[in-house]
Amino acid sequence: MDHYKVLGLHRTATKEEIKTAFKKLAFQFHPDKHSQSPRAIRENATIRFKQVSEAYEVLMDDRKRADYNFRRSSGNHGGNNHYSHYSYGYSRSGSRYDYKPGSGAGGGLASNFEMALRILTGRSSLLYLGFAGAILCGIVVIDASRESLWRMQNSGKSFEEAMKSIEKAKAYREDNMK
Repeated sequence: MDHYKVLGLHRTATKEEIKTAFKKLAFQFHPDKHSQSPRAIRENATIRFKQVSEAYEVLMDDRKRADYNFRRSSGNHGGNNHYSHYSYGYSRSGSRYDYKPGSGAGGGLASNFEMALRILTGRSSLLYLGFAGAILCGIVVIDASRESLWRMQNSGKSFEEAMKSIEKAKAYREDNMK
């Protein structure tokens, strides 16, 4: 599916042209407008509305549009939709479409690497990485402070030496108790 053809636009269309075309087509194919239509017409209108909304979501977002244009220019130009591994979900409550990577066509090492890179550079991944780093630093600080406290309380003794002296004291107590 060519998003530009769906909206009836040229590849050089401005955001204002995209918005105008979307509003016109969304009004024409909106499912609520066809709620009383025969089932075949209603289903066709719903499909067209989803296509129009998908095209609008991709073409209005600069990153998605650049990605789409790159894929269209470097991929096949046949009838296959090589951009179909992205899906868009319609929510009845708010008529909003969401851009979600799916598990469709376009596998391969480069595609998997690109997806992993997007995940790793995402805001939430960076927050998780920062949180993990803070926890790791906390563990290092606690370990270092534990050793410092041990040295302050037991000057000149290693942990092993302290354990030996405790065992000797236990053995001495046991001998005296008998």
